[in-house]
Amino acid sequence: MNSKFCYALILGSALVFTGCGKKMNQFRADYFSVNPNPLEVVGEKVPATVTGKIPGKFFVKNAEVTVTPYLEFNGTEIASTPYTFQGEKVRGNNPVISYDGGGTVTIPVSYNYNPEMIKSNLSLAFTVRQGGKQYALPRVKVADGVVATAALADAATVSPAIAPDKFQRIINEKFDADIKFLINQANIRDGQLRTAEMNNLHQEIAEANEDNRREIKEINITSYASPDGGVELNTRLAENREKNTKSYVQNKLKKDNISEFGELTANFTPQDWEGFQRLVAASNIQDKELILSVLSMYKDPEQREREIRNLSSVFDQLAEEILPQLRYSRITASIDVIGKSDEEIMNIYSLNPKALSVDEILYAATLTDNNDKRLQIYDTAIELYPKDYRAYNNLGMCQYIDQDYEAAEANFAQAARLAPESGEAQMNLGLVSLLNKNYKEATAKFGNAAGVPALGDALGVYYMKQGDYNSAIRAFGDSKTNNAALAQILNKDYSKAKNTLSGVVYPNATTFYITAILGARTNNEKMVMNNLRQAIKLDNTLAAKAQNDLEFAKFNLRNL
Repeated sequence: MNSKFCYALILGSALVFTGCGKKMNQFRADYFSVNPNPLEVVGEKVPATVTGKIPGKFFVKNAEVTVTPYLEFNGTEIASTPYTFQGEKVRGNNPVISYDGGGTVTIPVSYNYNPEMIKSNLSLAFTVRQGGKQYALPRVKVADGVVATAALADAATVSPAIAPDKFQRIINEKFDADIKFLINQANIRDGQLRTAEMNNLHQEIAEANEDNRREIKEINITSYASPDGGVELNTRLAENREKNTKSYVQNKLKKDNISEFGELTANFTPQDWEGFQRLVAASNIQDKELILSVLSMYKDPEQREREIRNLSSVFDQLAEEILPQLRYSRITASIDVIGKSDEEIMNIYSLNPKALSVDEILYAATLTDNNDKRLQIYDTAIELYPKDYRAYNNLGMCQYIDQDYEAAEANFAQAARLAPESGEAQMNLGLVSLLNKNYKEATAKFGNAAGVPALGDALGVYYMKQGDYNSAIRAFGDSKTNNAALAQILNKDYSKAKNTLSGVVYPNATTFYITAILGARTNNEKMVMNNLRQAIKLDNTLAAKAQNDLEFAKFNLRNL
């Protein structure tokens, strides 16, 4: 035998047996596991991790393998980032798989979610480079897809923030007048009954008595004595001042034929130390800090008076400027102003909306659930009060509900121009950005809307779109909405999700569909079937989705 031929034969055999000369065998599906399997939407992505456990005596030493994950659906395919691995004899920086011992490979996978992906397969394609040649190995299917539960999170179902009206059915007003007394006296001097504030008080009471839209809720009398003179004397003085003032008020009401009012109350304060401290603090008395320190040091009223009298340099000034102001009775009338009833407001709106204030018109819009009617009312508000940002914001809110997003955005923007500090307008602009998947802009607008009650639901959907379900749950708080329940399901808090779904005020097809998903997650076939039937009654497009969505793969849905 030719010696060269024998040498070549021996060398070739060595190459085969050492894993250098032979071609790579086909990869098998059971070499790979995928987490999760089936694939699942997270936010707006379909992420997964493919783990390959390559057995020994498989990976050829001089081979370089590039693995490309493909998601195949509806006659098309999308590639994720390819990853390359190499044998021990390959020069390069890729992860190395041992020929003898095999090894583990990890391949991250991510796709932008498309609704058509619900019925799909994840497969791996293999391209081998070896000895200057390139060849492909058969693809291997490694997972199904896609569970699209997270894709149900919907910014379109978030209620935009309403800019509230300031309409109050009942507004309480208070009017008062003081009667001043001389030192150590309780009799009411005639001049104290003819002051401007006393005349105004009696006029307001009389007018309220004649006006059907005004109601006298209470007349209160509070009488005081200054802190000088001792507790016993001051108690007697304050009490007598209260009695005399109350008698005066009763006689005046009788004289003016005023009998329809809530109640007449009276009380007295023997020594008005609080008033004394307040007046001293606001005065220009030279030693007022010394006086205030005495008040803080001593709590006993008799000792306080002694210590202050000992301040001979300032006591005369106190007696002249401060103490006379503390010898008085205050008469306070509490009067409710009663606004228009709901029926009156709607009647006036129909006949002559110009006769309503802007707050009454904005309030009128809250009296109907008809969105077309609300659109009309807010249009009227803009026509009559074109500089009030609330009308534009609330008109945009109704347009958003009608899915007229372009018009809604224009009105939200106008509201923001008229009132840049309006958190409602900022939140609503952020909601439009969220709907348009402009997440950076949405974040900026939401940051300007702190304190707006509706912000939690908008932020909840934002976090769900980012795949951050914990933050979404915190943002939703106790909100009873489809989106909130969905976040709880995705976070595997099934008990809370059930409670949230039962609290949805106006359940729709999506509510029942999400409840069916909850049933699938908790292996409750009855919950799945009953709620799917109800969902499909309300929206028959959900039938095809239920057939394809892998949430329901374990249940027989052919009879739906």
